[in-house]
Amino acid sequence: MKIGFLPIAALGLTLTSGSVFAQDDSSLTAEQLAAKFMAQQATRGLVIAPSGDAAAEATDPNALPADTTFVALDPSAQVNFQIKFAFDSAALAEEEAAKLDTLCEVIKASDIPQFKIIGHTDAAGTDTYNQNLSLLRAEEVKRHLVDDCGVPDTKLLAEGVGEAFPLDPNDPRADVNRRVEFQVGS
Repeated sequence: MKIGFLPIAALGLTLTSGSVFAQDDSSLTAEQLAAKFMAQQATRGLVIAPSGDAAAEATDPNALPADTTFVALDPSAQVNFQIKFAFDSAALAEEEAAKLDTLCEVIKASDIPQFKIIGHTDAAGTDTYNQNLSLLRAEEVKRHLVDDCGVPDTKLLAEGVGEAFPLDPNDPRADVNRRVEFQVGS
């Protein structure tokens, strides 16, 4: 298979070893978040994805190929704004919804054309169940940002990655793995 490089932001989808977790940028001010998103957009992570025939087979132009591999980014180059979820739930808790207020300001004011909302689960449950739950989590955050905050629907893309990228790889069932993260879209 021929491999090509597809430049997209890989924040939140970094591969880490050990129990070192990415920073949580949820407490940053709107100005600090905007600066990190702009810096991240300028440096862009790389995703290694198939090109040629395999890339042409994709039906959704916004969807990543099934065999996409993410490369690790330096944590200082990431915007890691985490929204956490309860076990087996896609409901957005009040305290987590409140964390979205600052991010909402940043997204609405930004001229970045698209932000991806990436849903994650822990490793409890089947792969199919976790894939669906992670997408529901991302869609719930998108719904909140669109309906309650006024972010244009076209500026947000919800994706689920199931249990594929645990924040704590040493404990795949840990609470910290149930989350939604944000990245600059491509």
